Amino acid sequence: MHTAELMCLVCPHTFDFIQSVSKILVLGTSSPSLQESNGRQPFRAFFLGEQCRRHTTASMEPAQLKTAVMNIVNILHIIVQFMLNQNLQNQARRSRLQQRGGESDEDMDMEFYQTAGPGALEIMLLMGQVIAVERRFWARETSTDWWDRIVLQVWDDSQWLRNFCMRKGTFMELCDLLSPAPKRQNTKMRAALTVEKRVAIALWKLATPDSYRSVGNQFGVGKSTVGAAVMQVAKAITELLLQKIVTLGNVQVIVDGFAAMEFPNCGGTIDGTHILILAPEHQGTQYINRKGYFSMVLQALVDHKGRFTNINVGWPGRVHDTRVFRNTTLFKWLQQGTYFPDQKITIGDVEMPIVILGDPAYPLMTWLMKPYTGSLDSSQELFNYRLSKCRMVVECAFGRLKGRWRTLLTRSDFSQTNIPIVIAACCVLHNLCESKGETFMGGWEAEANCLAAGYVQPDTRAIRRSHQEALRIREALKTSFMTGQATV
Repeated sequence: MHTAELMCLVCPHTFDFIQSVSKILVLGTSSPSLQESNGRQPFRAFFLGEQCRRHTTASMEPAQLKTAVMNIVNILHIIVQFMLNQNLQNQARRSRLQQRGGESDEDMDMEFYQTAGPGALEIMLLMGQVIAVERRFWARETSTDWWDRIVLQVWDDSQWLRNFCMRKGTFMELCDLLSPAPKRQNTKMRAALTVEKRVAIALWKLATPDSYRSVGNQFGVGKSTVGAAVMQVAKAITELLLQKIVTLGNVQVIVDGFAAMEFPNCGGTIDGTHILILAPEHQGTQYINRKGYFSMVLQALVDHKGRFTNINVGWPGRVHDTRVFRNTTLFKWLQQGTYFPDQKITIGDVEMPIVILGDPAYPLMTWLMKPYTGSLDSSQELFNYRLSKCRMVVECAFGRLKGRWRTLLTRSDFSQTNIPIVIAACCVLHNLCESKGETFMGGWEAEANCLAAGYVQPDTRAIRRSHQEALRIREALKTSFMTGQATV
């Protein structure tokens, strides 16, 4: 590369600087002492001194000059990286000065321009010392086309289902349901995200184990915007939709549904599942479950179609299912007989109210049936089989909940206060998808099983305390299953 070619690539002052330093590197000329710059001398004069100005390329071969320039470029690359880091520190310092009432960016820039010469400005620009003012946006303009013209206008239902776990029609209905929530206002500097885009960001984050940064890159927003959108949508869902969508509904339809599974007068099945969390800052040992990882308990009652009719979330993973259950409003309502209608069936000489079904970890109550344990005869095995067949509904509900909203299978970095809100929002979204008949894709279950492989659900500990009346009801049910007698 010849001198003329180099001059086409760099500005005159920068080229003089490179030419002078090249002479020093190639010919071994010692660097002169630095001189003070008064802002009128070119940068090479106060940085390299007058001796460097007298050097020319007349005595250098093109190959030597090329080697020298390449060395300079490599050195400058290292310097640029260093100066970029210094600039970040300078920006933070300027911000602190402004907050404390110190000099502004404009004052500092004016002082720089008054004292620095043109050559100095060029070299400082080369080294990254002069940087543009950073602009911040709520939404990047580059991502608008992807969302507005591709996702909203081009994607079909299969693409919506694959990426947002619901079809476009269900998504738009969800946005309409959330429309009463407070909306963000546009400002002169930035435009707020639309409700649709905020909901989409939240669903994408909840449906994948992706990080905030990854989701932000997908939608062209910052990771802090993703975090804010997720919590805004989750809070809106729990405040506006939780009591409307996670509700008991038509009890007779539920009873008929379980009767079709060969268990009479059943109003739901109950169980708990552990949601993986990060170690809380305080009382962390309370959240370590029997399998040794940190978790939070979600306890849910589901109907015959696997929809949640009552949920309780927030108890530490160390707490036993029975203790969680006894401290819920559901337990209080069932004890008082106010949760279900007063509808009883006669089994032999025993009257049985509407009951719920649980595993051995729950107490046997007149309104809660659980399986037999220990050595079983044929009638007890039949009773357990029918009860377990109904209880599979709640197990499948938890599986589909975590399969759709796979953030529940990762160590989410939500705060301890926000985790219950996010879990409750996922339960609402689960019910919405199930009620709308949204397809549960097979790949979701496989991915969920892979994510959950390292975090097995803790074993249940059987509770053997039972009420005498509850024992009589279970014995009557067992006998009726063998004889086929149970009347309303």
